[in-house]
Amino acid sequence: MHPYLDAPTPLAFAHRGGAAEGDENTAEAFARAVDLGYRYVETDVHGTRDGVAVVFHDSDLRRLTGQPGKIRDLTSKELATVRVAGAAAVPRLDDVLAAWPQVRFNIDVKASPGIEPTVRAVREAKAADRVLLASFSDSRLARVRALAGPEVATSLGMRGVTRLWLASRGNRPVRMHPSVVAAQVPVRYGRLTVTDARFVAYAHRLGLQVHVWTIDEPGPMHHLLDLGVDGIMTDRVDVLRDVYTARGLWPA
Repeated sequence: MHPYLDAPTPLAFAHRGGAAEGDENTAEAFARAVDLGYRYVETDVHGTRDGVAVVFHDSDLRRLTGQPGKIRDLTSKELATVRVAGAAAVPRLDDVLAAWPQVRFNIDVKASPGIEPTVRAVREAKAADRVLLASFSDSRLARVRALAGPEVATSLGMRGVTRLWLASRGNRPVRMHPSVVAAQVPVRYGRLTVTDARFVAYAHRLGLQVHVWTIDEPGPMHHLLDLGVDGIMTDRVDVLRDVYTARGLWPA
């Protein structure tokens, strides 16, 4: 088992640090999640014009800050003056990794300019055993894996998940890159149910964990835990903690 997953399951992931509070992917959001007891935090990264990995979901600033401008066109120094939800600056990934050495980060690389800066930040922080690098893009993930090497855990892109799901229907063998430790999936994609008992059982036979995003209501959380999923990502960090606590799953 990869060191990233060396914790009792099911894992509880604070999605963007707990996006329901409105200040997603900020140092304040991460601190709140950690104070609640979260040890797994999902976040997103982009690369700046000067080649620095910063923690931010969107490719541009408008939704969260009301300002124009794309991350890739701005320098890390310029972004340090930007406020999210009126207060927090856009964090650098290296600062986040240094601030919470006990936390394991699930890092979604949102665009190609973020690939090299992200891998460099992970390497310089000596954080290979406590990060998982993810992306919806299979081609982006291929570049991440080539740069990071097999010691850094990864999940599957959309095409990889599709192949895994199809293989689960016929119980057929499927090859995985050696760094893949988890399938991180939605409950449904359009009208198709992705996360069902058959998919979870098949992933487990391959030695993969199943982490499901983004689940914010108690009913679906309980249903997924009954299916045997290995982790749930949520924006509502208080709700997931209450569900885990009620089932005796919240880590001491």
